[in-house]
Amino acid sequence: MKSSLPKALHRLAGRPLCHYPVQAALDAGCSEVVVVVGHGKEQVQASLEAAFGDRVRIAVQTEQLGTGDAARAALSSLSPDSDRLLILNGDAPLVDADHLRTLLTAGEGKQLALATCVLDEPTGYGRILRNEAGAVVEIREHKDLRSDAERQVREINPGLYLGDTAFFRRALPALSADNAQKEYYLTDVVQMAVAEGAPVAGVPLPSDVMEGVNDREQLASAESSMVASIARRHRLAGVTVHAGAFIEPSVTIEAEAEIGSAVVLRGRTTIGAGAFVDVGCVLTDVTVAAGARLKPYTVAEDARVGERAQVGPFSHLRPGSELGEDVHVGNFVETKKTRLGKGSKANHLAYLGDGQVGERVNVGAGVIFCNYDGIRKHVTTLEDDVFVGSDSQLVAPVTVGKGAYVGTGTTVTRDVPAGDLAIGRAKQENKTGYADRLRARFKSESEGK
Repeated sequence: MKSSLPKALHRLAGRPLCHYPVQAALDAGCSEVVVVVGHGKEQVQASLEAAFGDRVRIAVQTEQLGTGDAARAALSSLSPDSDRLLILNGDAPLVDADHLRTLLTAGEGKQLALATCVLDEPTGYGRILRNEAGAVVEIREHKDLRSDAERQVREINPGLYLGDTAFFRRALPALSADNAQKEYYLTDVVQMAVAEGAPVAGVPLPSDVMEGVNDREQLASAESSMVASIARRHRLAGVTVHAGAFIEPSVTIEAEAEIGSAVVLRGRTTIGAGAFVDVGCVLTDVTVAAGARLKPYTVAEDARVGERAQVGPFSHLRPGSELGEDVHVGNFVETKKTRLGKGSKANHLAYLGDGQVGERVNVGAGVIFCNYDGIRKHVTTLEDDVFVGSDSQLVAPVTVGKGAYVGTGTTVTRDVPAGDLAIGRAKQENKTGYADRLRARFKSESEGK
């Protein structure tokens, strides 16, 4: 990957690469999952533990001596009563639980089964070698191929195995490094099973999901495939997803929602039925209720948008923002740790930070909640039916009571009782004819130069 970050932790569609096979194994019903780590093991272990907790065990491969050595490192971490063992690669993110279930079903009752797939260009991959009867008898790595006929074989080994744990306990310690790369090949277990007289089941799986990730180009390709698959799944479930949307696998979208072009939906984001997320919105861990409309280029994180609310364009909902039903938050409005009650509006050019806003409140253009004194954050409270005129500043902590009115251009430093008008602007003075005299002076000075 040409990176200081371990390959397993490079992100694909919002999650580290190694999380995908772990999740697939858990979803397929595996009762225990052991991840073999080597390079960057502390970072990889921390990431897995944060995501999966005690559902994953860690085994360490002290030296990178091949796939067989890696599988061997996991044996001591398996429960003694484990009877079936599934082995898969940590860098194949497109292999999902359904693919694993296909192998589990086909390999039922077999001492050893393995996935196979066919590639137009198999160079670099281990080949599946079969006898005249069509039975799998060996996997031979590319560097160890012995003839042009073997090199022309297009059926390859994607590295996905299923077998009796007892067989693996016998076979893995007996592996030899007598090969071109001087490594312990997991592929050699096929010949060992055949030598014991046990037929090996080859289970065909789609080639487009079996390839691993070895560089950033392949990472991008796998991500494109995954994002396309996610979009397809949502469309078939009744969601309109326009071309160019990027939806992570953890996102939930209900039927009749519409997702615009270039929208990015991340993390635990949930989109309700009939909601419309328009072009260019970026949502991370956001809940959007039914019927809400997010206009173009809204950015939101760890926020909640209520039913039929309207947000944007160019709004920024920072963590802790909660918009109630029918709330309007308009262009160039930023909210942070602020709740707006039903029917309240802040339509233009405002900053609402650390606020409690009641129902049917109107916040005018250019209003600022002055929430930070340099050390602490303070709360601004606007009770129901408050009207705040444009270009006003509310210096927290402060409360504006129910139905009160803050005049345009006011700086509010004290609580405003319910029903009162607060006005705090400098007195206007008009100087008769002064503008004409000033303009004439400027003109004269300009001509003099």
